[in-house]
Amino acid sequence: MQVPSSLRLAVRSVTAYDLDLPAGGTHRGVPGPDVVLEIALDAPLDVRWADRPDTRQRAWSVLSGLHTRPAQVEMPARARGVSVRLTPWGARKLLGMPCAELAGRLVSLDEAAPGLSDLPERLAASRRPADELVLLLQHALREAASDGPGPVDAALAALCRGRPVAVSAAAGGWSRRHLQDLVHRECGLSPRDLRRVGRLARSRVAMVRGAGRSLADVAAGAGYADHAHLTREWKDLAGCTPTTFLREELPYVQAAEVPDGGG
Repeated sequence: MQVPSSLRLAVRSVTAYDLDLPAGGTHRGVPGPDVVLEIALDAPLDVRWADRPDTRQRAWSVLSGLHTRPAQVEMPARARGVSVRLTPWGARKLLGMPCAELAGRLVSLDEAAPGLSDLPERLAASRRPADELVLLLQHALREAASDGPGPVDAALAALCRGRPVAVSAAAGGWSRRHLQDLVHRECGLSPRDLRRVGRLARSRVAMVRGAGRSLADVAAGAGYADHAHLTREWKDLAGCTPTTFLREELPYVQAAEVPDGGG
């Protein structure tokens, strides 16, 4: 659904999904520049980092901070829920902590924000869970956000869009080292890795929305040097090639923006 203008500084997207998958399946969540909140309505989420079986958990709500590894979500035959992508500023205001505290983690709302732990139950009782969640977010953020994003938030956004680290540092009047410290303290990634996950997210959107578009064109549009560079980064960050992602994930994405587990 379209995010209301009152939430756009804090919320990148709110998506309700209702999937009927007779055989279930496994979904791959790829890194991105947002904090992702997944709320399940029919059955608990079954999620872990793909390379860390010991991180597997089942919960009605899962927050994932910024990360540089893929997540793995076991999909039931019926999957219904709501997915929210929060900007780093939005996550800080909603959760009362910098998203660096969630970096590389999968955390339930019970643990990260006890005051929001009743969200799954409230949304499950609603006929329009995405609309209900938007109203709750508007109320919570109105209470929490007395100020807008600052210079560090602007630098994070610029890095996600692909602005060079040196240029971002100069725009803020900082040294590269100071910018690195600020970014890591705020989101838990280095400026370089923040640019990488931002570029990966741009290429993902381009591949999903531009059916039939060549990967060379996707690479150029997202800011990669070439097709080979795109493929290397997808293997490193998402654990698969772009071609594999499209083959395995496009059916899910075409049905709905299914849970990413990671952002």
